[in-house]
Amino acid sequence: MSAARRRDSSGSRAGRNLPAAIASALVLAAIVLVSLFTVKWLFGIVVIAALAIAMREMVVAFATRDIKIARVPAYTAVVVLPAVAYLAGPIWQLVATGGLLLLAMLWRVRRGVDGYVRDITASFFVIAYLPFMAGFLMLTLATDDGPWRVVVFILLTISNDIGGYFAGIFYGKHPIAASISPKKSWEGFAGSLILQMLVGALSFMFILDAPWWQGVIAGVVLTITATGGDFTESAIKRDLGVKDMGTFLPGHGGMMDRLDSLIPNAFASWALFTIFLGPSVVMAGA
Repeated sequence: MSAARRRDSSGSRAGRNLPAAIASALVLAAIVLVSLFTVKWLFGIVVIAALAIAMREMVVAFATRDIKIARVPAYTAVVVLPAVAYLAGPIWQLVATGGLLLLAMLWRVRRGVDGYVRDITASFFVIAYLPFMAGFLMLTLATDDGPWRVVVFILLTISNDIGGYFAGIFYGKHPIAASISPKKSWEGFAGSLILQMLVGALSFMFILDAPWWQGVIAGVVLTITATGGDFTESAIKRDLGVKDMGTFLPGHGGMMDRLDSLIPNAFASWALFTIFLGPSVVMAGA
């Protein structure tokens, strides 16, 4: 097979416009890095903006099955939960989450009882899945070396996508769960795992000044959580009957199609950083 034909075949199997995907990723990376290393809280604004777009995609996608998200509490959570996590820490993040879930319960009552359980269950899910989980990334940012921890979190998650993408294209033969995501293969998972372990070891050594073996463990754990996030969103899309959550990012689909692995990794990376490196918290409001 010629190189050109192999590239065409790879593009078809990957199911995405690779040049557009790379261009979108570079623009996002530039925005993230500039916000991280200028004024720290600007990164929080970027996170909230991305969550707002993703929440709208979720609201629209659920509506295709006549599931009505409690929009005011959901969009309020997008702003409040990351901000509270950054400014006040995990205890107040939990308090704010509980308050917003209660608000969602009461807000939905206004529409009557028909479909109440269905709608409130979905509302709880999107609040917990998006702004609550993203709040852990803001907890990571709030540490004294937060921007560098966020960089390592991003490097690990990106290496998961890159390793899985290329290993899956060239070697992928055995699907992990074909009924949910037929393009996700065990070979792709192995590629993600190997690259994340390598990137994790190097990142922990040279960026976080931590032992290499901690980075290897982080690579293993984040490969599992990122892959789980991919499958979770694939299951949501198949259940709702949508191909992509949106069209916001050329080559990727919607914002949710880009956040699928980042969201679970936000929690997993915060937990690992806290265990291995300590909280070293200097709260923004302190």
